[in-house]
Amino acid sequence: MPRWVLHLDLDSFFASAEQLTRPTLRGRPVLVGGLGPRGIVAGASGEAKACGARSAMPMGQARRLCPHATALPPRTALYRVLSERFFGVVRAWAPVLEQIAYDETFAEPEALADADADDVRAFAERLRAEVREVTGLAVSVGAGSGKQVAKIASGLAKPDGVHVVAQGGERALLDPLPVRALWGIGPVAEATLHRSGVETVAALAAMDLADVTALLGSAVGTGLHRLARGLDDRPLVERGEAKQVSAETTFDADLSDLGAVRAAVAELAEGAHRRLVASHRAARTVSVKIRSASFGTTSRAETHADATTDLATLTDTAQRLAVAALPDAGVRLVGVSFSGLTTAVQEALFPGTPARSPSPAPDPAPDHAPDPAPVEAPEEPEPGREWRTGDDVAHPEHGHGWVQGAGHGRVTVRFETAATGPGRARTFRAADPALTRADPVAALDRVPPPM
Repeated sequence: MPRWVLHLDLDSFFASAEQLTRPTLRGRPVLVGGLGPRGIVAGASGEAKACGARSAMPMGQARRLCPHATALPPRTALYRVLSERFFGVVRAWAPVLEQIAYDETFAEPEALADADADDVRAFAERLRAEVREVTGLAVSVGAGSGKQVAKIASGLAKPDGVHVVAQGGERALLDPLPVRALWGIGPVAEATLHRSGVETVAALAAMDLADVTALLGSAVGTGLHRLARGLDDRPLVERGEAKQVSAETTFDADLSDLGAVRAAVAELAEGAHRRLVASHRAARTVSVKIRSASFGTTSRAETHADATTDLATLTDTAQRLAVAALPDAGVRLVGVSFSGLTTAVQEALFPGTPARSPSPAPDPAPDHAPDPAPVEAPEEPEPGREWRTGDDVAHPEHGHGWVQGAGHGRVTVRFETAATGPGRARTFRAADPALTRADPVAALDRVPPPM
């Protein structure tokens, strides 16, 4: 009986979410990420990618490559809702999923247990259509006999398509690919194989298993050799809840003042705390990461005897850890995370103090569960400026909109949502009391006000 695994990946998720809720941006290059001089691109639209911009690139470099792009800060709440809708659709078609990220998952639908390639393609097209209907977003789907082939196939399906690798066609797909395309081969393994003259997946598949394990080790080498030959029987594994919640930010200018560091830690702790409360759990361990101007990174962690959701307690611990980890040079990045998560809560007798005397603990294990949304804290407006580009705005007459630009006491807002089509831009005094901050999620469903 043939096995069919699907890999679903929302196309250019962050940028597509912005284009969905801000119709003026549809068909235009969009960059999402940090807007400061040290900002990093979290997502780029297809139009921006055509200019050479991509995720994880410095924002300054991306904007030079694509000078006409609209750069926007991330809207975590919006992405989380869209992710939940996406997974709600997919889980109705395939109850067991292996979630890779908030916009990406593997599925092995029971309905495809005895299907042929044409049936799989038709199934994927129906699923794609429902994802678009519910979320407004495009999803690319790859299908094959295992996770490796399905993942590669979804990349070939982009943008907004389906690619099915027929049973028995795995080698034809894999053989010409560079060896780095295989799941589990990173820069070190790639360099090791290249030194032995192994450049392609076909060359790796042709090697004797003993030679592969001699180069890469028994466990890794055996697994990679099977994948290279198109053999992938790895089961889908449901991921558990996230093992930690966190927030971090890179500063536009290095912090050299203790008060500024403490303030930054407090803000990040508050952001992580919101996610902690939303998950209906409490935390025992507080961890802080400090990166210096010279890129040296120091981490500190402390574990309380009992889990807590008390913000004052968690913030106080994080600030003490940050002070202990301060470098001699300026501070480039700060991160705060809460782990040791549990639904059992023993609050402090007096809020703001630990429930019991905390004791130092090593850094918590890395979070292996997918994070439903970006964890970087939003950037703050420049001093003296109330509004920043990308802010969601509500107006009693014009409805929901977003800030296109602000400065010199004025703010320009374009009023539009996913339901309205492209909207009209209007300029106001920045201090206009009729302008209020709005929930980004309202841009998904709110209809325009009556004219």
